[in-house]
Amino acid sequence: MKTIKLSEKLSISAVAQGYWRLDGWDFSTDQLIEHMHACVERGVTTLDTAEIYADTLCETLMGDAFRKDKGLRGQVQLVTKTGIFRANVNSENFTYYDTTYERVMKSCKESLKRLGTDYVDLYLIHREDPCIDFADTARALKQIKKEGLALEVGVSNFDPFKFDALNREMGGELVTNQIEWNPVCFEHFNSGMIDFLTQKKIHPMIWSPLAGGRLFSQGDALSEKAMAKITEIAQRYGVEPTTIIYAWIMYHPVGAVPIVGSKNLNRLDAAIKAEDVHLKHFEWYEIYTASGQQALR
Repeated sequence: MKTIKLSEKLSISAVAQGYWRLDGWDFSTDQLIEHMHACVERGVTTLDTAEIYADTLCETLMGDAFRKDKGLRGQVQLVTKTGIFRANVNSENFTYYDTTYERVMKSCKESLKRLGTDYVDLYLIHREDPCIDFADTARALKQIKKEGLALEVGVSNFDPFKFDALNREMGGELVTNQIEWNPVCFEHFNSGMIDFLTQKKIHPMIWSPLAGGRLFSQGDALSEKAMAKITEIAQRYGVEPTTIIYAWIMYHPVGAVPIVGSKNLNRLDAAIKAEDVHLKHFEWYEIYTASGQQALR
């Protein structure tokens, strides 16, 4: 599998494995180690998580694997995120964001402890924070790099304005924006984020490339229209429709890295096969317009 160069210090695999549902997979530590090794053997060496996933449990479970298999950590690029928190208010969970210097520094060190590692390869601010102080957050991210707690830093789910504002404070050091993109989600095309990243030669990571399974739902008109066209194109190439979805994402010149969120290695194999599918230019537009959400001007 090819790699995508995010910076001089960090390259990641062209497909990443996500562990945001890990708590529901009922893996033992040995089974998780086996799963991680299976990813590495396929060339999928970039593993993604976040402190908020299962309220830090996913990081802990991954850390158990790294602690038990001492050689595994050095074979992967580890990605985690901060910024989303929950408070108990009137006996109910209330979700809020916190990207202050103190919170980002504290979160990073807590994540490293849970993950059983001295550093992560990539540390991200998880969500746009309406109360963000760009200079304060940038100070934390710079300090994290300075202390060697992360090789590189970036963001997730940012719009072009917030990305640019934080990146200016960072002196241009943000290396990615992890965003949602699939055949029924065009938020970051419509906001100009994809164009911005393409122009800046910054490669995004893509979460929910299959729309979290929504694409395969019956009764969802947008998904049904999109999948009808995707299935037609898949038949032209003799591959699974999911492979065509990944190939569509990877075709774009922005150089996006899709994240597979399933424990099923067959799903990972379908994504890997996308490297060998060379869509025709008009086919990319067939999928882009298939759901009816996007129209060419």
